[in-house]
Amino acid sequence: MSDSDQDGFTPTGTIASPGDRRRVVFATVVGTTVEWYDFFIYAFAAATVFATLFFQPMGEDFAQIVSFFTVGVSFLFRPLGAFLAGHFGDKIGRRPMLVLTLLLMGASTTLVGLLPTHAVIGVWAPILLIFLRIVQGISAGGEWGGAVLMAVEHAPKKKRGVFGASPQIGVPIGLLLASMMLALMAQIAPGDAFLAWGWRVPFLLSFVLILVGYWVRRRVEESPVFTEIAERKEETRMPIVQLFRRHALLVIVAALVFAGNNAVGYMTTGGYVQRYATDPKGPIALDTAPVFWVVALSGVTWLVFTWLGGWLSDRIGRRNTYILGWILQLVGVFLLFPMTNAGTVWSLALALIILTVGLGFTYGPQAALYSELFPASIRFSGVSISYAIGAILGGAFSPLIAQAIFQNTGSTVGITWYLAGMTLIGLAATLLLRDRSGIPLGPDFEAEQEKSPIYGLSKA
Repeated sequence: MSDSDQDGFTPTGTIASPGDRRRVVFATVVGTTVEWYDFFIYAFAAATVFATLFFQPMGEDFAQIVSFFTVGVSFLFRPLGAFLAGHFGDKIGRRPMLVLTLLLMGASTTLVGLLPTHAVIGVWAPILLIFLRIVQGISAGGEWGGAVLMAVEHAPKKKRGVFGASPQIGVPIGLLLASMMLALMAQIAPGDAFLAWGWRVPFLLSFVLILVGYWVRRRVEESPVFTEIAERKEETRMPIVQLFRRHALLVIVAALVFAGNNAVGYMTTGGYVQRYATDPKGPIALDTAPVFWVVALSGVTWLVFTWLGGWLSDRIGRRNTYILGWILQLVGVFLLFPMTNAGTVWSLALALIILTVGLGFTYGPQAALYSELFPASIRFSGVSISYAIGAILGGAFSPLIAQAIFQNTGSTVGITWYLAGMTLIGLAATLLLRDRSGIPLGPDFEAEQEKSPIYGLSKA
């Protein structure tokens, strides 16, 4: 059968119509956009208002560090979400987990928008805030694996990179929407009004978005790979046990790949750059609204280069695309703070745009890369847990680390070297992986290699 004929088939050999694939792409983009809009809204609020509203009794500087800590604490619970979603996703299907994680994220985000502050209910305010952030972390830990597998396992063999980029671009779109909403509210309700009620509106909007996401995801068919596994009754009884028994080293290496991207990306998605640029006592002290608009613009360029990264990986391979991305990301890291410190909105915009080039090329191919690393019967667990561990090692506390470095040194030089180090770790991990672009994804592929402890790792 010719390659062009193969493009009409799923990884298991069943026909997939263009309409089916469009629904899958649309569902993964919409769903991940809603999930990450919710996630980023919290991070941006933590950078701008939560220290004052929920942690003020701790003192100004420490309250901000604790506020950033609550952004990171959710990452500690991502593995729990990944374990649960991975286990049930490999046993009962990808689609049910997608719907459940979406509802969980939306409910917790909406409740944050209704939460009384410390001035109203005292210590219960930060306790409830942290609890809801933990729920967000559990949801985020399970969301990503299901979304990427639905996209990649429905994709034609030669287009997995670009199909896998569809849930990936939901992240910059979520960043774009979250930044635009906060910028809009900062203009509608400036100053004290934003602190009093303006910040709550983007959280409450999540309720509407979640209804849209739920409707879209309910219309998508189950992954053809999981359908075949279920028909053969080959579901793994304990997928997580099998994952770590056979592929523990592969999980760690894959996690380090994501950590290199995530630590740098969370300079904006975790809210640090926004806080640094708008802090009235800081070296720049820009107005809040223009900074959020600039971050929204960087969300657009991040989206473009994420899609291009997925597309390019179908042509030159996942690993080659990553290597190019790491080089470009390193350039962006060394330019980020010198250009930001120039003190203008335009220099900040250019710094973030340059940074998104490398971030896109090290994020777009990730869904296809991860999916091609793990056997079908434990794939949900493998991609979800690798992603969750990488998020902890990379982005979980990078805003907090950056804040602590700046408060202790009064300079951004240490932050630059920290981000450069994480980028080099990602590059080193990438070089340890095989490029497995285009391999079969069904339950029969490379059965003997599934038993190998170096499955997916480079022999070089």
